[in-house]
Amino acid sequence: MSANSTESFNPFDPTGMLKDVRDAGMQTWAKMMVEAVNTDAYSEATGAMLDAWLVTSGPFREATQKAMEKSLAELNMPSREEITRLAGRLTNIEMRLDDLDAKLDEMLQCLRPSSPTQNG
Repeated sequence: MSANSTESFNPFDPTGMLKDVRDAGMQTWAKMMVEAVNTDAYSEATGAMLDAWLVTSGPFREATQKAMEKSLAELNMPSREEITRLAGRLTNIEMRLDDLDAKLDEMLQCLRPSSPTQNG
């Protein structure tokens, strides 16, 4: 127990000692876990588990993706790939319209009279 707990020990607080024991246990567990996580063995084990998970999840993810694409096709809904392609095409159209707008502004600027005194 900590030095503060012995100085402020209250015999009428039955949970005070339990809290001190809990805190000491938590500090011990925290130190032990930090030491365990900072080892090469832990990082190797974690790496091996992640590699195994990636290898096993790849085929499942592909099967899920194919099933989703088939379901969307059956419901006449676009897939993610189709929406991405459409967004690219719309961006291209928007850029072309901006270019046409700029050229039209240039043409209108050339057609305007150069001085306001020519009208009157």
